[in-house]
Amino acid sequence: MKRVTAWWHELPGSAKYRLYSRLTFQSAIAGLVVALAVAADSAPAVLVIVVGGIAAMVAVEAQPDFATVPGVVARPRMLPVAAAILAAIWVVSGAVAQLADDESTATGAGVVGMSAALLTIFSVIPFTRHKWWILIALSVATPLVLGAPLRASARGIVSLLLAGVFAIVLTLLTVWALGIIDELERTKGVEAQLQVAEERLRFSRDLHDVVGRGFSAIAVKSELAMALSRAGDTDRAMSEMEEVRMLAVESMGQMRTLVRGYRNIDLRGEVAGARSLLSAAGCELVVEGDAAKVPTAFHEVAAWVVREGTTNIVEHSAATTATLTLGGSGMSLRNDRPHGAIGERSGLRGLGERLAAVGATLDVTTSSDEFALEIHWENQ
Repeated sequence: MKRVTAWWHELPGSAKYRLYSRLTFQSAIAGLVVALAVAADSAPAVLVIVVGGIAAMVAVEAQPDFATVPGVVARPRMLPVAAAILAAIWVVSGAVAQLADDESTATGAGVVGMSAALLTIFSVIPFTRHKWWILIALSVATPLVLGAPLRASARGIVSLLLAGVFAIVLTLLTVWALGIIDELERTKGVEAQLQVAEERLRFSRDLHDVVGRGFSAIAVKSELAMALSRAGDTDRAMSEMEEVRMLAVESMGQMRTLVRGYRNIDLRGEVAGARSLLSAAGCELVVEGDAAKVPTAFHEVAAWVVREGTTNIVEHSAATTATLTLGGSGMSLRNDRPHGAIGERSGLRGLGERLAAVGATLDVTTSSDEFALEIHWENQ
């Protein structure tokens, strides 16, 4: 029992619905077989009806639409064999009804023939290509083949047509529902893949921001230390190399934090770090406003703006001055002496995505004299 329960829970939603639909159809056929067997008045007729019912259930089992794995059938030859058995019962019943000498035999053959037609209507015809034409042909031909009287033939044709319309409409609705469920399952799969891709993009963006800033600072301070060492100022060179060591340790800590999925970043800390980094690169940072003016909801994204903007200044300019403005409705970071046009900077693309996620906007302007990041958000 536990294995069955575990197997059921492991099935996807579409497979569960397919199994439910298949069992529903087969239960309906089983009920129809019982009703037809009760109507038969002889043991041979009951036996033949049961054989036809088994064939009909096998036909439903072999339908690709009801397979637990969509489109995959374990025994594809079962369907033509089951259809052939039903057809044989129908033909033989017609022949017996036409050639029988006594009325009871003819009546029994008629019941068996009608049973074969009904079972075919519920298990085979709804899944064929030209189902409506086949239904009409079978409904008209069955009373004629069984040799029914004119009035009985009319009733039989109408009964078979109504049963066929019901079976076909029910099958079409079930298959339509299965298609919707399959599409939902595919959509869920695509959504999961998109979420994975988005998370990978987020991680690569964060990695770029963390490592980019750290490496830029290490590179600048290392060059400064080399220059001071050549100039004979060993004390300042040693001080700069100590800062390089601290930056490396800090970067490793940020990397571990990032890998663990936490992105703790402080706006005041980033402003202080930007001032130190730009100062080492020969650029003076002027801060206008206060981090306290920035709404709490935008503190983290503002810190990322400072980090990415500082990295861009170091990597893509020969700036001597930079101005950081912090306010309640937005912020800006400007620097002089940029190198060329904006170009394809993945850091700015990632920054734009961060801002869009919190309802803020990023405007980038550049000229031969100035590069500026303008960020706007609603004051909260």
